[in-house]
Amino acid sequence: MEEAFYENTKTVGGRKARLIYIKEVMLMLRPSVWKKIKTQITHANNIDMFRNYLKVGIRNILSQKLYSFINVFGLAVGMAATILIVLYVQNELSYDQYHEKSDRIYRISREWLNDSGESSLHLGHVAPPFGPLLKNDFEGIVQNAIRFNSGGNPLMVSGDKQFEEERFFWAEADLFEVFSWKLLKGDPKTALTEPNTIILTQSAADKYFGAEEPLNKSIIFKNFGVEVEMKVTGIIEDTPANSHFQFDMLASFVTLENFFGRENMMQNFGSNNYATYLMFPEDYNLAEFQAQLPAFIDKHFGPRESGALASKTNKLHLMPLTDIHLRSHLDSEIETNGNIAYVYTYTIIAIFILMIACINFMNLSTARSAKRSREVGVRKAMGAFRTSLVNQFLAESMLVALLAVILALGFAFLALPGFNNFVDKELVLFGADPTFLLALIFGIVMAVGLVAGSYPAFFLSSFQPAVVLKGTHKTSHQKINLRSILVVIQFFISICLIVGVGIIDDQMEYMKTKDLGFDKDNMIVLPSSNQMYADYQAIKERLQQQPGIEEVTLSSRVPSGRLLDSQGGSAEVDGEMKNISFRIADIHTDHDYLKALKIKFLAGRNFDIELASDSSEAFILNKAAIDGIGWNSAEEAIDKKFNYGGRTGQVIGVVDDFHFESLHQTIAPMVFVVTNGRGRSIVIKLKEGYEEEAMAYLKEQWTFLRPGFPFDFYKISDRFDEQYESDEKLGRLVQYFSLLAIFIAILGLFGLSSFSIEQRLKEIGVRKVMGASVKSLSFLLIKKFTVLVFVGMLFAIPVTYYGMSMWLEGFSYAGAIKPWAFVFGGLFALIFAILTVSYETLKAAYSNPVDTLRNE
Repeated sequence: MEEAFYENTKTVGGRKARLIYIKEVMLMLRPSVWKKIKTQITHANNIDMFRNYLKVGIRNILSQKLYSFINVFGLAVGMAATILIVLYVQNELSYDQYHEKSDRIYRISREWLNDSGESSLHLGHVAPPFGPLLKNDFEGIVQNAIRFNSGGNPLMVSGDKQFEEERFFWAEADLFEVFSWKLLKGDPKTALTEPNTIILTQSAADKYFGAEEPLNKSIIFKNFGVEVEMKVTGIIEDTPANSHFQFDMLASFVTLENFFGRENMMQNFGSNNYATYLMFPEDYNLAEFQAQLPAFIDKHFGPRESGALASKTNKLHLMPLTDIHLRSHLDSEIETNGNIAYVYTYTIIAIFILMIACINFMNLSTARSAKRSREVGVRKAMGAFRTSLVNQFLAESMLVALLAVILALGFAFLALPGFNNFVDKELVLFGADPTFLLALIFGIVMAVGLVAGSYPAFFLSSFQPAVVLKGTHKTSHQKINLRSILVVIQFFISICLIVGVGIIDDQMEYMKTKDLGFDKDNMIVLPSSNQMYADYQAIKERLQQQPGIEEVTLSSRVPSGRLLDSQGGSAEVDGEMKNISFRIADIHTDHDYLKALKIKFLAGRNFDIELASDSSEAFILNKAAIDGIGWNSAEEAIDKKFNYGGRTGQVIGVVDDFHFESLHQTIAPMVFVVTNGRGRSIVIKLKEGYEEEAMAYLKEQWTFLRPGFPFDFYKISDRFDEQYESDEKLGRLVQYFSLLAIFIAILGLFGLSSFSIEQRLKEIGVRKVMGASVKSLSFLLIKKFTVLVFVGMLFAIPVTYYGMSMWLEGFSYAGAIKPWAFVFGGLFALIFAILTVSYETLKAAYSNPVDTLRNE
């Protein structure tokens, strides 16, 4: 029956029957079946549409090779720079996140305040009693308190292997209850409970024991005149690179308590050398705990001599574990931390670079709109909706972004070793978990495709078919202005970066050449020891017999280090003794320290070894100290009574202020006393021209001075330079990426000028026929782009001045911002812009007008 009916639909006039048949078949289908068929049809249509978008996009890319190259290459360079910077930023933000309880772990720090309430010192370490006392007084709130203390670079010996270990720490037994370091061998609950036990990282175990089983083997600790045999009770996984401090050895804290006596340590609030971490319950409100800390200080310190509460001059602070690396820059840190300001700076630079590349895409897409206007007109005349045209152009921009990101990955892979060396990291593109990079790539493609392609898509799809098919469509003046604005933004960013490089370089030169107020050239520093201090005078006399050694001196602190030692005192002012209300840092020296450093005296005299009283009763202050005390002049301070740190005596000399610390810090008030045991460093002045001979002699003598320890020294001048390493890296980074930014901007300007000149070929031909010279034509064509660069420079000057002024505020002593940096930055961008535009300009200016007009 169905076959007969169908045959009937084939006869003349069977159209109505066919429609009835189709309708009945459709009615026979259940709604769910019909919905499925409709979905499949829509899906098929979407696939066909996408295939069409892809085909048209590839055709347009291939038909405009120069335009496509500029777009893809410029985007790829910007994306590669962005990928590298984002990898760096992601790594910086990941520090200490690997600890399972990281959100509950806080480090406690100690700050000292002057009587006026101003901060005088803020240490990332605290005294040994704080951890146990906080755990005891806040039972249930402070669930655990873990202390670490540096071992002071001990000599570790196993058989015939011996090394000086810089990453040796004393650590408490229950550290594994707080931190998530993985113990590969041993019991985490008992590994550090007994005296004379130690845990090694896998790398340290391999270094000392090779293929042997290290567990239960012995390793000897030598330092401070002490020699202890330690038992290896655990092997720990190497510390992750994204940890705010690294270690190779963790020795039991109870061993350290045996050295100094536990009771003595619990009474010692002056030795602030212990990194202390507290763990709190989940979701605990820390504000309640912090509010009780002043009362805790008053309870354990008692009132000061003046009757004032101890909490008025002492404060305890908490910092989340995961914030330490980027946000902690206190007067003492276990290691040099990163800087959140640099993370922000790197991120802004990445955004700038990518923005310049996107602007290139937008400018070139809109500039060549005349070439695609007919395509848009035909599509609209054939019934295409604006939505489909927008989707078409967005799909094309996505395709360009996809091609660019593939090329960018290649660029990033090639540049990664150099970038790792620059930032001192081991970043990888595709690590154990490539999810982050894949998400980053997808995000960049989507962002660039949508941001860079959105304006061209809406702009091109807005053309009216009747106008463009008649050939009367012209790019509106408004659109030209927008392209001009985008070019201005490109060169604004480029000039900001270039000027920033100049100012950073100028500040680096200022810091390296500034007179620090003492002689730092050819000054080397050797570590001292208890035995060396005991034999110091004999060692000094022996070393000074070497012709290449000019001076030998001893001190507790050396310029280029931090002034972390201080004590309380009083001074004679207007005939009566008054307590010193601010912090004066102390430096313990021998009698020749100030002479060796050639520090200028303003009044009085130096220490005299012939005067026994100078070793116990004499003080020398710097100008900042006497100004703070209230003496009107250096001369007035001489012979005034002065008490400090338990010593009673008088001021015998005043030295001029000099930069003991880096230029990031202001010159601190200082007092110099003859040491009675605190001699950490031996400072040696080498004669110019005899450096190699003197160093060879010192290396030979070192085997007798400190047997077993490797010859270790540093130059004061080098140590000062190292303090500015992060600032120099910032300068070099800005320099590299400013060149990258100007390169991308120039690339886009080349493409834009090519299209602009191509659109004016008829005008150029007419002008040449009318007698215009090559010079006048060149000026006419170059003028527009020159003006845009100049406008970008005008905006860049105030913005850069403000930004770099903020950066220079991080230095207590900074050079002035010089106008030449702005002039150089503007000229640099201008010259490159003119050279870029000149090629196409001269080519058009020298073209034959006959050929141009005939083609038109």
